[in-house]
Amino acid sequence: MIRGVRGAITVTEDSNEEVLLETARLAKEMARANNIDPDTIASVIISTTTDISSAFPARAVRSIEGWTYVPVMCTHEMNVPGALEKCIRLLMHINTDKTQKEIQHIYLNEAVQLRPDLVK
Repeated sequence: MIRGVRGAITVTEDSNEEVLLETARLAKEMARANNIDPDTIASVIISTTTDISSAFPARAVRSIEGWTYVPVMCTHEMNVPGALEKCIRLLMHINTDKTQKEIQHIYLNEAVQLRPDLVK
């Protein structure tokens, strides 16, 4: 069974260092919270708000030890007026026996406001 694990994080500035650091932080926390081994990851889709353009967040995911061969793709979020700014979102597709209810979705920094019902 393939399940999706959602995560989002915000950055305070659009800098190469912060985008890579916070993207890696989010991916690692998603993996830790759901006990995900990189070999069970089918793919990761990363989107950023259009105000992030200093780095490819996929580079951060591929740089995590053991994640070199995980398929990762970046795209931009829709530019909706009033939407959360400087936000990086991850959708990780994993092979798992967990039910939808058992999946822990991770929202960090200002992104907690996206899904307060899922923040633990």
